[in-house]
Amino acid sequence: MALTMVKPEEMEAQAGTKLPPGEWFEIDQERINTFADCTEDHQFIHIDEAAAAQTPFGGTIAHGFLTLSLLTKLCSENGVYPEGIVMGVNYGLDKVRFLNPVRAGKRVRAHTEIMSVDRKDANRFLVKQAVTVEIEGEDTPAVYAEWLGMSIIG
Repeated sequence: MALTMVKPEEMEAQAGTKLPPGEWFEIDQERINTFADCTEDHQFIHIDEAAAAQTPFGGTIAHGFLTLSLLTKLCSENGVYPEGIVMGVNYGLDKVRFLNPVRAGKRVRAHTEIMSVDRKDANRFLVKQAVTVEIEGEDTPAVYAEWLGMSIIG
């Protein structure tokens, strides 16, 4: 996996590029508990291992928003960026679907395709990526998101 730098005038041509999958990343119970504390979402399905074991999931599951918030980490090791980039900022999401819960202790990784690149001005590119978060050993992914990021060059 690697970050690919291209000339600014080549950025728009990156639409349609499929990136290799990211590295596997484990979502453990400690991370789920910490996220519950940060967001004040202490629903039993996330933090009470005994009660969650009695549900169809058979144990605790990560918050959907926890998995979504990990996109930055899951996509950090590969991407296409304009040469001279000084920062990238989140611009939003066009679509998010939570398709399958991630059970505590499972590993996930991201599959990414650049959907579009829109040059806003001489220094800014709006990049839309389709990101699918795969759960190791499962057929249905955890999350599908169309993620927008603004790449800013100096």
